[in-house]
Amino acid sequence: MKKQTLTLAAVTFVFATSAVFAATGEEMYKQHCASCHPDGGNIINPKYTLHKKDMAREGVKDAKGIIKLMRKPEAGMTAFDKKTISDKDAKAIADYVLKTFK
Repeated sequence: MKKQTLTLAAVTFVFATSAVFAATGEEMYKQHCASCHPDGGNIINPKYTLHKKDMAREGVKDAKGIIKLMRKPEAGMTAFDKKTISDKDAKAIADYVLKTFK
């Protein structure tokens, strides 16, 4: 009984710790995107920022569109495959971009 309780406590700790250390969309944006897109801009081609009006001009209006660009970007941008950024994390980054750069 004591061994089961100890095992359950260890498993609970692992899950609780994982949740605490899960990266947010903002943190992942800073890690993967901010070097080329500081403050939603674009150091490579200033015409293609992450601000709503610029993305809309290019037909990107939602998280799905941002993720599509992350996976298969235009010339000059690094592609982020699912091994580098999972679909869940890509969605969190896209949601952060949509919420932050209006």
